[in-house]
Amino acid sequence: MPVAFSLRKAIAGATLALAATACQSDPKNAETTATNAAASPLTAGTWRGVLSAQGQQIPFLFDVATAGGQPTVTLRNGEERLKLDEITTAGDSTTIRLGVFDAALVVRPAGEGKLAGTWVKYDASKPYRVPFTAELGAQPLFPVMADQKVTSFDGTWKVSFKDDTGKTYPAVGVFEQTPTGVTGTFLTSTGDYRYLSGQADGNTLMLSTFDGSHGFLFTGKQPGSTTPDSATRIEGDFYSGLTGHETWTAVKDPNAQLPDANALTGMKPGQKKLDFRFPSIYEGGSISPSDPKYRGKVLVVQLLGSWCPNCMDETNFLAPWYEKNKQRGVEIIGLGYERTPDQAVAARKLLKMKERLNVGYDLAVAGEADKDMAGKSLPQIQKVLAFPTTIFIDKKGEVRKIHTGFSGPGTGQYYAQQNAEFNKTIDQLLAE
Repeated sequence: MPVAFSLRKAIAGATLALAATACQSDPKNAETTATNAAASPLTAGTWRGVLSAQGQQIPFLFDVATAGGQPTVTLRNGEERLKLDEITTAGDSTTIRLGVFDAALVVRPAGEGKLAGTWVKYDASKPYRVPFTAELGAQPLFPVMADQKVTSFDGTWKVSFKDDTGKTYPAVGVFEQTPTGVTGTFLTSTGDYRYLSGQADGNTLMLSTFDGSHGFLFTGKQPGSTTPDSATRIEGDFYSGLTGHETWTAVKDPNAQLPDANALTGMKPGQKKLDFRFPSIYEGGSISPSDPKYRGKVLVVQLLGSWCPNCMDETNFLAPWYEKNKQRGVEIIGLGYERTPDQAVAARKLLKMKERLNVGYDLAVAGEADKDMAGKSLPQIQKVLAFPTTIFIDKKGEVRKIHTGFSGPGTGQYYAQQNAEFNKTIDQLLAE
């Protein structure tokens, strides 16, 4: 998610609790109590969860298991598995913290093999609570009409999204269709919509995902026919959580491409170096590219936020990469832009991300999660268009490349190509 719509191993979803009539207490209080596994409504097995927003149902699957006597939840989005292990129960209310994100599913039993509750985002600028239900047992992600002839949506698509103000932006859709369903994603210039999965039913395409930070639903239809052999044009809708809505159109195009991610922004005229000093996530410290630790080394500066799924994807790539390559004379600085003006709170969020994702490189609190404010915090750059943004700096301290966005593992070959390009850039800078 991309950040443009705000918006690319392991999440698993449970259910949200507190249906509107059941929400009598602040769900955040429940997570501070001791876990009571015996009272947990999380029965082992596969569950189908549904978020209800904008008159739509956003379905997702999650697995519940028991480890050491405690329940764990794993969100399933296509091939992705996101394990959630911060689970607490107080009375009949269970709170499932959603990985690195400042969000939770708060659930209560709603009958045998059923849950009801709420998806809560604590860091949202306005109260963010989405009703949720779930049912135990193997079920299709979307209900299908068995007698319908299924259209093929397989392949690469040139896509245009339009928001409710009329603003448009390009994307590339990549879908893989099998007899059991459809997987894929949309790539945009600021990131991707991560792992999407669903089904084709007649001439209709249905895809969804829930990663703890975003709940997405994409629907699309081949116009002009009810059961064509293969779609060549799609018209659809994109729903994101409580209020986000866009329309989209697509035409089949195996050569569809996005603008060059390395050419969307750059340094201002006359500027060659970044000049910043931001507070470290550890109290009392600060980080600057001019510090002795980074002098004479190739440096990667990552603009990120702990709230950002695409940033999570990039960090999951960078963290193990750094451990394998830091001895070569390369360093990484992560600049965190968080959804809070409170530096101490922002530092705690970034520290949690650092610990959960095993990040060995340095992190700093750079500001609030706003692209314009991020640009002002780094005045040598023309503009910041996305979180994440990756800046490559040579041994002389000069910026050589700025890469906007990140194509995560849900994009398949695009992810592999991007990572190969990353390694090629580092090798070239180290060789100089």
